[in-house]
Amino acid sequence: MNQFDIITSLITSPWLWLVAVILLALKKGIYFVPQNRGYVIYTMGRYSSTLKAGLNFIIPFLQRVVADRNLKEQSLDIESQSAITKDNITLQIDGILFMKVTDAGAATNNVTDYKRSVIQLAMTTMRNAIGSMELDECFQNRDVINTQILSAMTEATQPWGVMVTRYEIKDITPPQSIKEDMEKQMTAEREKRSVILTAEGIKKSEVTKAEGLKQARVLDAEAAKAEQVLGAEAEKTTRVLEAQGKAEAIRLVSEAEAKAISVIGQQAATPEGKKAIELSLAQAAIQAHQAIASQSTIVLTDGNTGENIANTVAQAIAVSSSLKLAD
Repeated sequence: MNQFDIITSLITSPWLWLVAVILLALKKGIYFVPQNRGYVIYTMGRYSSTLKAGLNFIIPFLQRVVADRNLKEQSLDIESQSAITKDNITLQIDGILFMKVTDAGAATNNVTDYKRSVIQLAMTTMRNAIGSMELDECFQNRDVINTQILSAMTEATQPWGVMVTRYEIKDITPPQSIKEDMEKQMTAEREKRSVILTAEGIKKSEVTKAEGLKQARVLDAEAAKAEQVLGAEAEKTTRVLEAQGKAEAIRLVSEAEAKAISVIGQQAATPEGKKAIELSLAQAAIQAHQAIASQSTIVLTDGNTGENIANTVAQAIAVSSSLKLAD
């Protein structure tokens, strides 16, 4: 049997065809699905199931894989587009959207191209959000715009088996004329802030200076008051000490005079003491007459002055003599 006959016999062999059919059936019926992928299965042209990650079996020739969906989170760029604000200003806005397929069957059966549909919906929703705000609000409330777009798209994409996880506006570009006006306004605001800060600095400096002067005056007044108090206390102490000294001196003088008077009294009780007192009185009288005579060239008397003086002198001589005899 030649080679041609062998090939012919193999081709015509039913066993060969049976093995081929079995191998083809195995190839068509066994699928290894990767992680985070979803294979959409149609049975005789109708959706039946979605194959999950791992080893899966399907009925060959009756079932087939019509779509392979990525179940990972994906980012989609939203191209720059025009949007008119509430105060009729045209802005150029672009953004980025994050989404993931949660139901591979719905993403295949309920929408033709879920990525394109999500992008178109995002652009429409963004224009609607911008149209409800004025220019200043668009720049100040980006978070509000992102939240509005995300909320609207979450509800709209749910039937498509798609979940929008996040939306962010990348850039908002106003017209050139508006941009120039905004730059002028920003410059004016910066100058205003500079003037305000300078004024506040001067004010704080003046207030600090006034507070310092006030504190200094208060301290000076307190020092003067303390000095006056100390001076008054010192003067009071000095006066007290002087009064105490004078009182002590008066006491000592009084005691001395009392002792002298006591001694004089004791001596006056004796005969010699009486004579000494008469002598002292006589001498004092003579000195008094002498003082009167020295003060004037004319001395007026009662006529008995001479007799009184003579008597006084005589008494003084007699007392003196008696005292000498006593000695």
